Amino acid sequence: MRSFSFTPKVVFTVLPSTLAYSSSIFVAHRSAFFKYAKQRDISSSSVMAVLPSAVAFLLLVSFPLTVNIANSQSFIGVNYGQVADNLPPPSATAKLLQSTSIQKFRLYGSDPAIIKALANTGIGIVIGTANGDIPALASDPSFAKNWISTNVLPFYPASKIILINVGNEVMTSGDQNLMNKLLPAMQKVQNALNDVSLGGEIKVSTVHSMGVLKQSEPPSSGRFDPSYEDLMKGLLGFNNATASPFAINPYPYFAYRSDTRPETLAFCLFQQNAGRVDGNTKIKYMNMFDAQVDAVFSALNSIGFKNVEIVVAETGWPYKGDDNEIGPSIENAKAYNGNLIAHLRSMEGTPLMPGKSVDTYLFGLYDEDLKPGPGSERSFGLFKPDLTMAYNVGLSKSSQTPATPKTPTNPSPTSKKATWCVPKSGASDAQLQANLDYACGRGIDCSPIEPGGACFEPNTIASHAAYAMNLFYQTSDKSPLNCDFSQSATLSSNNPSYNACTYPSGSGSN
Repeated sequence: MRSFSFTPKVVFTVLPSTLAYSSSIFVAHRSAFFKYAKQRDISSSSVMAVLPSAVAFLLLVSFPLTVNIANSQSFIGVNYGQVADNLPPPSATAKLLQSTSIQKFRLYGSDPAIIKALANTGIGIVIGTANGDIPALASDPSFAKNWISTNVLPFYPASKIILINVGNEVMTSGDQNLMNKLLPAMQKVQNALNDVSLGGEIKVSTVHSMGVLKQSEPPSSGRFDPSYEDLMKGLLGFNNATASPFAINPYPYFAYRSDTRPETLAFCLFQQNAGRVDGNTKIKYMNMFDAQVDAVFSALNSIGFKNVEIVVAETGWPYKGDDNEIGPSIENAKAYNGNLIAHLRSMEGTPLMPGKSVDTYLFGLYDEDLKPGPGSERSFGLFKPDLTMAYNVGLSKSSQTPATPKTPTNPSPTSKKATWCVPKSGASDAQLQANLDYACGRGIDCSPIEPGGACFEPNTIASHAAYAMNLFYQTSDKSPLNCDFSQSATLSSNNPSYNACTYPSGSGSN
């Protein structure tokens, strides 16, 4: 967080009269003091906690004062996606990170080159297991031990591995087998760490999409989807017992995609807006990030786990997109990420969790030029492959005060094409069957793909899954999160309808 050192060291006696005098000076010049603190990004409450207020101010005005603020904040992290063919060498990435206030670094896998490059930097490293490894981890203790032996022991403690995420967004993958085996897999990884005396040093968890919530608005009504609740209780029991975090991926950007009013954009970008009042608590929320995080807190509280730490594993805003996408722009990306960082540094917290900042991993460090889907998917990077900033959000140690737009920019798309949710090329029949079962199990009308239905032919898993996945997406909130299906689906502007089989569509403004 922030550290303070006062020089020179002075030993003196403070008389009662001096205290009284200095107190009166403090009251008279309070605004000047706070202006001084603000210019240096110092929390006045932090300084006052160090010394009694009168003496602190007396020192401030009477003696040379050096305030060294740590250029790093432990609550700011970044994601390192690797679906790209133009990433800088790991050594260059490590050097870049050391020039910033980023103190935590999340990998989706366990790339040994980048883990090794971060050795002796002090940067906390989060690594992950693949979703496909979950069945083996759950059933075979030796698999978990070998995984730790391969991906942790050669690097730790020089490389500061702090967390292992078992899988990514498993609960909303639609794969019931993975969902059921997630907790046993986490337990096996924890046991493997315990066996090498690292159980207290490296935590084990998993990452969830906001789709695990059935309700999130207003924040006080946040609840988990009942179909996940029993499994969630088991996972949260593990988090609670091991003091590991509950990791979630809130994206105000996707919320804006579902509600493109200007006032919603301002609310999402931490910009001037009228706020939104939670009718239950009467709390006025001034930004979407706080509202989403508090909805997660309410969901945890509703099933008895309010003390489990929340970590934001992903959040971000794209700086460009396709012509039919609304919301991506450099101005909006700079406003969201820059204002979010400033909000975290303020240590205000959220209305339901005041006075602290949740660990937040920005998405992402670089663009991923090989990612499928709309252009925005390839445009979340804070830095370019040549290590220059895509835009300045105040992460550099040399300059942490970027100018962020005070009013929202609401670029209109040049066209509003219809969009459909379709399977990605190469998706396996097993995954598509899981998607089909998941979508039709959520109450959508799957009768068109039943015998005699307009979309029954061709009678293939791929065809039936495509129809069900799209219908699920169209009948939910049309959030891209609902066209993910464990990364086996994408949005398309090509109409997949055929003959008498009509696929419902949604406009690009949704």
